[in-house]
Amino acid sequence: MSAESLLLKYSRVFDEHIGEFIPENTVEYSSVINAANHSLSAGGKRIRPALLMEFCRIFSDDFGVSVPAACAIEMIHTYSLIHDDLPCMDNDDFRRGKPSCHIAFGEDIALLAGDGLQSLAFEIMAKMNADSDKIVKSIACLAERCGINGMVGGQVIDLESENKQIPLDTLILLQRLKTGKLIEAAVKIGCILGGASDDEIDLCLKYAENIGLAFQIRDDILDVIGDRELLGKPIGSDKEENKSTFLSFLSIEDAENKICELTKAAKESLAFLGDKANDLCDLADYLAYRNN
Repeated sequence: MSAESLLLKYSRVFDEHIGEFIPENTVEYSSVINAANHSLSAGGKRIRPALLMEFCRIFSDDFGVSVPAACAIEMIHTYSLIHDDLPCMDNDDFRRGKPSCHIAFGEDIALLAGDGLQSLAFEIMAKMNADSDKIVKSIACLAERCGINGMVGGQVIDLESENKQIPLDTLILLQRLKTGKLIEAAVKIGCILGGASDDEIDLCLKYAENIGLAFQIRDDILDVIGDRELLGKPIGSDKEENKSTFLSFLSIEDAENKICELTKAAKESLAFLGDKANDLCDLADYLAYRNN
């Protein structure tokens, strides 16, 4: 199965089930539900749900138990994008080719839509039809990696680094937290729900860590040479906002070489899985060399 087919397979599963977890918009506060749906249904590759379900499938030969968690982690990702686009953050008017949530619904409703998606994600995971120990571990994993010591912490470093040149080590930490931690959460939760051992989880997290950093370096390259139509958002925004990126330290050629190095390490970390890891290795290559 190609990487595109893998993502399409799990994207369809996501689309089939996400409606089960969204409140009906027939209530008096339907505006916040509509705003959440606006961003949740805006498309995207659904990388995190795909990783979560695929790792669960590898260790259990089934991914059914992981579907609610996959929907939950995409809600966390979507809430982060809604907030990231706000004027007080990155101030972006478009996301995936559509008006950002705050442009379509106003800043106040967009803020609350993000808050609502965050809390709904944990509600969904708490109600999963899985072993209670796995549920607790999964919730703890997501809370840790999307919170202050994870995604939120990375966003803080990002905000506080605007209009200044930060060291490369700080930039790597920023991206490992802001982008990488949620990818790690997807992989680890999939492993937990699939019944992987602690040693197996550690090796899988090396894959997550490496593809996460490679993904962000590729993002920085696309912000310079990408196609606005393919990306669904303006290019050159990092330069306009005077943000440090990997291209502040590396040439495009060196950045691409670093992506190759990280992708190779990611695939090597899954060698213990044998042929079971073929699709995940293809996915690592796809993410490293994508055009959008």
